[in-house]
Amino acid sequence: MKTDIILAGVGGQGILSIAASLGAAALNENYYLKQAETHGMSQRGGAVVSHLRIADHPIYSDLIPTGSADLILSVEPMEALRYLPYLSPEGSLVTNTAEFKNIPNYPELNKTFEELAHKISIIRIDADQMARDKGNPKASNMVMLGAASPFIAIHDDIIIKGIETIFREKGEKIVNQNVEAFKAGRAFALQK
Repeated sequence: MKTDIILAGVGGQGILSIAASLGAAALNENYYLKQAETHGMSQRGGAVVSHLRIADHPIYSDLIPTGSADLILSVEPMEALRYLPYLSPEGSLVTNTAEFKNIPNYPELNKTFEELAHKISIIRIDADQMARDKGNPKASNMVMLGAASPFIAIHDDIIIKGIETIFREKGEKIVNQNVEAFKAGRAFALQK
């Protein structure tokens, strides 16, 4: 078992919480884990990317080579395109449709994603709206994790335990909201 994941977004969107939840899930299963992350200027909406490698055998590098990621999970759609060269031909892209317009002349992306859908496996989800519908607008990252979970070689119950581990200090209400957000994203992806 091996899953190489690129987590992409901009500062403040919860990329590191996704990585921490998956990391806790992997460690709970005694899997090997390597992670490398780059923090952009998060207070200014800078790019954040994390390379996350999970396997049942030793991993020797924390960076994912170009063209070999099994999954790109992007909390911001333009960031999904930035890291597309990392995706393997058999890989999947799960991206939020809610745009974080942090640059002037932010491009129209719908046509680009429609064309890409003919070439690669893509799930597009409005995670921001789904999180609001679940009562916690800050849980859009957990909606995204849920939508990506069918492509991750860790059972969803184990990922939920990872989410519970990461958010436990914030109280039961926050834990439950994040778990429900995860489940909503997963249900959306499984319908596709």
